[in-house]
Amino acid sequence: MKSKLFVLGIGLLLLFTTGCNKLKSRDRLNKGIQSYKSARYADAVEFFKEAVQLDPTNINGRLFLATAYMSQYIPGAESPDNMQLAKEAKEEFIKVLENHPNDTTALASLASLSYQQAQGMPDLDQKLKKLDDSKEWYLKLISADPQNKEGFYSLAVIDWVKWYAAWMKARADLGMKPEEPGPLKDKKVKAELNEKYAAVVDDGMKNLDKALQIDHEYDDAMAYMNLLIREKADLDDTPEQYKADVERADVWVQKALDTKKMKAAKEAAKAAGGITTESK
Repeated sequence: MKSKLFVLGIGLLLLFTTGCNKLKSRDRLNKGIQSYKSARYADAVEFFKEAVQLDPTNINGRLFLATAYMSQYIPGAESPDNMQLAKEAKEEFIKVLENHPNDTTALASLASLSYQQAQGMPDLDQKLKKLDDSKEWYLKLISADPQNKEGFYSLAVIDWVKWYAAWMKARADLGMKPEEPGPLKDKKVKAELNEKYAAVVDDGMKNLDKALQIDHEYDDAMAYMNLLIREKADLDDTPEQYKADVERADVWVQKALDTKKMKAAKEAAKAAGGITTESK
């Protein structure tokens, strides 16, 4: 009988301790959030670390910990401390995915982190490899959330970054100025670009189309649609085709401008309505 009471007592003690730790974890989480909002990221990291140590199941604590690391990371800075911040952020986000594989915050953050790292890489091959890493995370993001417009948009931006570097190099090698109209005169150069990047540009357009299906007023997606159509026109066979594609790109420019104006007008009307209501 005594042994049963002892076991029961131990169980109750563990339950009480667990409950206390969860409460302490929430307290550290709230303090960490306050520090994070005040841009005291180093303090926030320590609070979030404590929150996770006290309650390893505190997913918000781990997400905030990873985000606090990531917020301190500076793309392009090669110092050991800066590289360590990116490493720790990635590790914490991956730990979230171990138990929550479809967590969209972790997936989007890992994709964004890889993209930021790519932007700071001077070596083109390394940059492209890191962009592929970012692309894989964005693909996982839209698999978990098929209505994530930012995921499709970001995939298109990655396609554009890959294409743009090669396209600008080709023009520079041919002695063409940025504003000089196409299409490219050198058939060999054009054929090589077409073989390597036509599918990349098409993939970008498809992703932008999906983003616009989700949000018909996605003006950033419209702007990139213009870029991809306009730049790919350099691969056209004739000046007539080139002109037609440039005109098609111009349509997207106007759509983007009109949408921005419409959104600005809505915001102005909303603000005016708020002021009127408050004044009453």
